[in-house]
Amino acid sequence: MTHQIARRKILASCGGTLLNAASPHAAGAQGKFRLASFSADITPPVGTPVLNGVRSRSVADPLFAKGLVLLGTAEPIVVVALDWCEIRNESYERWRSVLAKAAGTTRERVLVSCVHQHDAPYVDIGAQQLLKAHRVDGGLCDPKSNEEALRNVARALRSSLSGARGITHIGCGEGKVGQVASNRRYVTAAGGISFGRTSAARDAAIRSKPIGTVDPMLKTISFWAEDQPVAAVHCFATHPMSYYGKGDLSADFPGIARARRQKDFPSVAQVYLSGCAGDIMAGAFNDGDPKNRALLANRLYEGMVAAWEATKKHPLESVRFRCGSMKFSPRQTPGFSLDEMKKQLAGPSEPFRVKYQAALGLSWRKRLDSGHLIDVPSVDFGAAHLVLMPAEAFVQYQLWAQQMRPDAFVMVPAYGECAPGYIPTAESAAEGYDDHYCWVAFPDCERVMRGALEAALARRG
Repeated sequence: MTHQIARRKILASCGGTLLNAASPHAAGAQGKFRLASFSADITPPVGTPVLNGVRSRSVADPLFAKGLVLLGTAEPIVVVALDWCEIRNESYERWRSVLAKAAGTTRERVLVSCVHQHDAPYVDIGAQQLLKAHRVDGGLCDPKSNEEALRNVARALRSSLSGARGITHIGCGEGKVGQVASNRRYVTAAGGISFGRTSAARDAAIRSKPIGTVDPMLKTISFWAEDQPVAAVHCFATHPMSYYGKGDLSADFPGIARARRQKDFPSVAQVYLSGCAGDIMAGAFNDGDPKNRALLANRLYEGMVAAWEATKKHPLESVRFRCGSMKFSPRQTPGFSLDEMKKQLAGPSEPFRVKYQAALGLSWRKRLDSGHLIDVPSVDFGAAHLVLMPAEAFVQYQLWAQQMRPDAFVMVPAYGECAPGYIPTAESAAEGYDDHYCWVAFPDCERVMRGALEAALARRG
């Protein structure tokens, strides 16, 4: 579909006249709220560790932080998506605190989410300090480049505030994304349950299994100055990797799709968030061939275009913010007790992978044992509702959230505080889910997550 056709269709669907950025009507839009957008390059130096301690060897394409600041509420609200794998524990709190200061708001009102590309930084300064204290060869993250990236994002955010634009309307639209998302879970030839379908499934028999439970709809919340679009926030539930693991830094197929939308509408800030995708991969449609990156990007892009074409505008009359909290119980299955993780980290013969996982587990337990609660921030725009969930939540949580509020347009990005790791459902646990990259007690985690969602999405009088 050409850009010109897309422009004509959005005019029809929104019942307005698209004005250029210089239009006096658009520039003078009067409303209760203003919106600032910012972007910053957060590509680390070559040689920086990424997921699993792999050292980056090249920059395939740059990594960005893309964000928005909503002004006109009691205090500003910040939403920012990072082309990084994860940020955890004290590192996550520092990102929120520094950006809160830059925006002139409180930490609770800063929603930081990682897109979760694997060839990208993975940050937990506490775990890195544990590895260093035990003289473990290999690194988890680079504190220096993390701080440099954080300063760059804070600077970009602060500078954007002077250019905030008045907004009058919010748009809601969704479009189907085909041949991108598939569930990890599949039934084996022997009739058992496996959660082993990965982002790049090289076994054709595994790729051919039914896609399972997914959310095929990409959702877009847009902000408008009368008939002039100002920003678009897209959210889709899938792991964002095509090929990975060699250390070639990349925003992968979501970055390509986002950049293409930005080129379509240069004056409209484009933000992409990953939904609840702990168990969602491209594995049914991807064997790891590098050419598939462009194919997956095009399918995601088409979903963005479809969501844009389906957009319906609503006056933005009120914005309500709520920040709930949740507390998980720690995982205590064999290998996950405090004593066992300490022995794994200190063991002279343990491989790096084991020490790496132990450091992550101990960093998280330190936070849990100190009484740390995970924030669950939610923003109610009236016509749309955005709730940020932690870590690698399974897609069912996103689907449940939508069922809780059938009267609203509900967007549920995840990968906020990433310390818990995978957050499965009770049904997955009953079927034998037992991944090592999970530090919360299951099946009890479902009760915690559903309770948090119900509180975040409760109707208000």
